[in-house]
Amino acid sequence: MSVKNIAVVAFLMSSAAIVTLSKLSSRDGDDSNKIFYAIADDDNNIRIRHTEDGRFVGKASYTRSINVTGWDYLEILTSIKVDDATQAYAAGLLEGFVTAELINTYWHNIFQNFCDDRADLCVKLGEYLQTNKNWVMSQVTEKNGSDAYWHQVGLMYKQLDGLYDGYKLNTKEGMQSLTWEHFFWMNVQEDLFNLCDAFNSSHPRKKPFGAGSCSVLIKLLPESKELFFSHVTGNRYETMLRIQKRYRLNYKESKSSYQLVLGHDITFSSYPGFLYSMDDFYLISSGLAVTETTISVYNPQLWSNVQPVGQVMVFIRAMVANRLASDGLAWTKLFKQHNSGTYNNQWLVINYSLFRPGRKLPRRGLLYVLEQIPGLVETRDVTESFQKQTYWASYNVPFLKAISEASGQDDMVKRYGNWFSYRDTPRARIFARDHVGVTDMPSMLRLMRSNDFRNDPESRCEFCAPPYSAENAISSRNDLNDKDGVYPIEALGYSNQGAIDAKVTSYITFKRLKFLAISGPTWGTGGRLGGFCWSKSRAANVSHVGLPDCWNFTPKLHKWQWQN
Repeated sequence: MSVKNIAVVAFLMSSAAIVTLSKLSSRDGDDSNKIFYAIADDDNNIRIRHTEDGRFVGKASYTRSINVTGWDYLEILTSIKVDDATQAYAAGLLEGFVTAELINTYWHNIFQNFCDDRADLCVKLGEYLQTNKNWVMSQVTEKNGSDAYWHQVGLMYKQLDGLYDGYKLNTKEGMQSLTWEHFFWMNVQEDLFNLCDAFNSSHPRKKPFGAGSCSVLIKLLPESKELFFSHVTGNRYETMLRIQKRYRLNYKESKSSYQLVLGHDITFSSYPGFLYSMDDFYLISSGLAVTETTISVYNPQLWSNVQPVGQVMVFIRAMVANRLASDGLAWTKLFKQHNSGTYNNQWLVINYSLFRPGRKLPRRGLLYVLEQIPGLVETRDVTESFQKQTYWASYNVPFLKAISEASGQDDMVKRYGNWFSYRDTPRARIFARDHVGVTDMPSMLRLMRSNDFRNDPESRCEFCAPPYSAENAISSRNDLNDKDGVYPIEALGYSNQGAIDAKVTSYITFKRLKFLAISGPTWGTGGRLGGFCWSKSRAANVSHVGLPDCWNFTPKLHKWQWQN
């Protein structure tokens, strides 16, 4: 193991990583908007300025409003007149600088105890990720910008370089001295679960057996009047430090190309220190809307396919596909290259370029499904099926037969019953029952935030005591399950997690790359569940520095600073 890796692990385990909470809590007044500029001098060194008083490289608009709306907002625009690598670095530099305090707080809440009593695990993770980085960068260097795929991969690493340097520039007293590796760890946060599985090691915050409560609904109204696209994120509540982001990065396809990437403008929900969504929810200037829900791997033999050489991590592959793809088929072909076998998901790609309200839909190309597990990626054009049933739902269960069989999902149905079934798991049945009630954006949002687990027959739980679970709803609220209850499947019981948001777009709002969003745990159908407050919850001792106490926010359609 290199000295650098040893230093990273030593820092993760050090008590020095725990900083004064008062330092973490200090934030500027909410709803304040700040604009920063990236300016290059004669030697091409980039500086952060409050005014545009030099050669313009990029600018960032940052609005802090988590205590008002449940979200902060970040918009980054780079100049088409400078080379791609400079744009990427400047974009990262701006983001790292303006969100430094949030990055520090997020790390404190999520990663501060990550390696406690797990030195061997962190050594393995550090070595794996360093080996992977070395291989990826060797490919980037070898291609030298001539290959569009590897050019975009290199730009992701360049943006991460900038993110790290920007954070360093704005690190104040009491903040943590994070390394480049720490930033990479944040961006592979979800992959770490699967890497631990591959190492046959326990994760410090291992998800409950069967867990995964993201929900997706894509809904076509009668006579093709409208096409809605929505996603609900399931996560631990301490991750609710959220930022909506808009990246307008004017990259060329490759060093030798004059063609702007189709995905030069992307809006998405995200977190501090992340160069992608992690939810994942993307609206893209190419006309594509992309999202996913995570699927599980129950066949341990598949983990041997996870290797540090020859594979590219998911956040990089997703953003490369987002930038280069012209349509759904192209997106799937780009994403499936160099499958890492980690953070395995069912991805859904809608092509809004093929949709016009009130017009006949194409027979192919409107909706693609991609499912990934270690060693296998399968895709299918499901446009025809989508049109027939007028909706497509995703809820953490694989749809494609080859994936369901190989992942061990079919065996889980045989062993544990319909809760693991694609057609008969509770959320599948709720979507099949309730999608017909969607007529507009508000009704779509109501469905995505729905949870009436004590009364809904589809939320019933056989062999559970009490006989229902707040996991069995479109927006889960596992914090409301009985801590002393009996649940045959771990994911059905109590945990400090659930649905932490809902995002919805339509054809009209997608054209402006905007989405209606609400942050925080659901109040439930008709408000029956009540709001979530840290101070009143059973998780009050969980680190949640920088987060509002009570989450009673309303939906908001954010207006981006630079529209044109």
